[in-house]
Amino acid sequence: MAQPLLLVHGLWMQPLAMRWWAQRLRLHGFSPDVVGYHSLREAPEAIASRLAAAIAARPGTAIVAHSLGGLLAVCAAARVAAAAGRIVCLGSPLAGSRAATALATRLPGGARLLGPQRALLERGLPAVPDGLCVGMVAGIRAHGLGRVVARLPRPNDGTVALVETALPGLAARVTVAASHSGLLWSGQALAQALAFLRDGRFRPDPAAADV
Repeated sequence: MAQPLLLVHGLWMQPLAMRWWAQRLRLHGFSPDVVGYHSLREAPEAIASRLAAAIAARPGTAIVAHSLGGLLAVCAAARVAAAAGRIVCLGSPLAGSRAATALATRLPGGARLLGPQRALLERGLPAVPDGLCVGMVAGIRAHGLGRVVARLPRPNDGTVALVETALPGLAARVTVAASHSGLLWSGQALAQALAFLRDGRFRPDPAAADV
């Protein structure tokens, strides 16, 4: 029986952004559902509530989430930790986003572009909540708009710095040669995500073969 799995997109995106992941995870024995939300209209608490309900409805549900989606997924899973499966974050600024802070404070109208997600993006999370198994796949190819608005520490994926993907309580973290948006189509990221979803750890080879 296919394992239930939720896919969660990032800021300003639509469910279609996770289609590539849905197609490939289905081929590897998962039953993926893409959870959509409107990042500029919905409060993070409301989005997390819907995600938590989806997890509770199918205990053991795993999650793969990109960028802001990872923050929302961890917040949601913490509400129903006993029912949550493993979580893979793709370039999620779990420790807070310098690019978000720069966008909100340095550019006219920048705060409006973050909407109700601003506080969550800027502050991040203090630690992975107890009872969750969370792994991070971080890109280190520095191509992205985040570098235009903020001076990001190296290495970074063009939007999120590697240091921003670290958080106390992470089960594991691995880097791949992909930009922030490139994580949405990265065979290396897919291979590492599959390894973590199945075994709770990433492949030791950072240049994991494409799947």
